[in-house]
Amino acid sequence: MLKTVTYGDPALPRLLIAHGLFGSARNWGVIAKRLSDQFHVTAVDMRNHGESPRGQTQSYADMAGDLAEVLRDIGPSHVLGHSMGGKSAMVLALAHPELVEKLVIADIAPVGYGHTQAHLIEAMRKIDLSQVATRGDADRQLAQFVEEDGIRAFLLQSLDVKAKEWRLNFDVLEAEMPKIIGFPEVSGSFDKPVLFLSGGSSDYVLREHRPIIKPLFPSARFAKLPGTGHWLHAEKPREFEATVRVFLSA
Repeated sequence: MLKTVTYGDPALPRLLIAHGLFGSARNWGVIAKRLSDQFHVTAVDMRNHGESPRGQTQSYADMAGDLAEVLRDIGPSHVLGHSMGGKSAMVLALAHPELVEKLVIADIAPVGYGHTQAHLIEAMRKIDLSQVATRGDADRQLAQFVEEDGIRAFLLQSLDVKAKEWRLNFDVLEAEMPKIIGFPEVSGSFDKPVLFLSGGSSDYVLREHRPIIKPLFPSARFAKLPGTGHWLHAEKPREFEATVRVFLSA
């Protein structure tokens, strides 16, 4: 089973959080802790990420199956997924609607995308971990290949400095990148409440995606956080948290 981190009183309504590519449960720690006053929150490390098992595939059917296994253990839950985790959550809800209450999809649509993230794997591979004693050492090396401070900070959360190793299965993530940026053929529909919450400056969820979304999620609602990009939960965590809280509590 996936590595999980839990927050809050088990008697509260349940919320499962699934992170995106190169992420981990710890990326969601602040938001999970804040939401734990109202929900029993379970954040997972997705397969081939963090402390979860390594697998030979990164398909959405497999990732949705992993999440279903967690939910069979803890019980039906609200599910929040960002990016890759959002696609996994959508496949989960369509395949196992009995396990999902409300669904929050953060800045992703059930479509394929053209922009690969393989260049970030290449950048992380180039770090000479033998020369890394602190996270700052790694950041200085990574800055040669990744200019954006925020992206470097995010990626470096998956570096175990003491063990001098990345908590990511680069080989499988690289090989399976076409599946990760794609979206499988799916059928059926999930008619419970769904919120597609997007970054106001992001182009991941567009109005032209709605004719694809609505047959799958007929109760879907759409909202944007102004002034945020794809990492909306990191850029405006308080606003993100408040929006999720209102939707799940309605």
